[in-house]
Amino acid sequence: MNPAVLEWSAVVFSVLGVWLMAQRRLLAWPVGLVSVGLYALVFAEAKLYSDTLLQLVFGGFLVYGWFNWRRQPLQDGRVIIAPLPVRLLVRDLGIGVMSGIALGALMHHHTDAALPWLDAMLAALSLVAQWWQARRHTATWWLWIVVDVVYVGMYMVKSLHVTAALYVLFIGLAVMGLRAWKKAATP
Repeated sequence: MNPAVLEWSAVVFSVLGVWLMAQRRLLAWPVGLVSVGLYALVFAEAKLYSDTLLQLVFGGFLVYGWFNWRRQPLQDGRVIIAPLPVRLLVRDLGIGVMSGIALGALMHHHTDAALPWLDAMLAALSLVAQWWQARRHTATWWLWIVVDVVYVGMYMVKSLHVTAALYVLFIGLAVMGLRAWKKAATP
């Protein structure tokens, strides 16, 4: 497939998936599965191997999130937000950082990855954000905002300009999701 067409297709499905997620809609999960499949191909071609692996793991998280949300009570057809205790926030971020360091070392020493340490850390923290999203925690959006800002720079360096622009849009969608989820979490 033409790399530009592949990247643009991934962008379209990604935007739709994140927008649906910000709206707390179940359809976000299958749309997200299409998105991660397409982006796995994009990142493999760009030699961003941690991001490629991340897309595959995201696929598993998306299946988990889809089933988890289906079992949760709904409000106006939307999933209800769950609080994130501080001890779990600290634990999950700690696991994310340690996983990022381990994956970065692996990619640095055993592959020709373009940006092994940064790519690995962003991948690990993205998994934490995806986990929180599947568990319906508003904190997911704060983490997505931070991770997406850094991703913009990384994709610019790798000349993935369309994807960098997508991540700028993701930042806006994450802010929208944060506001919507905070409002939904308020009794």
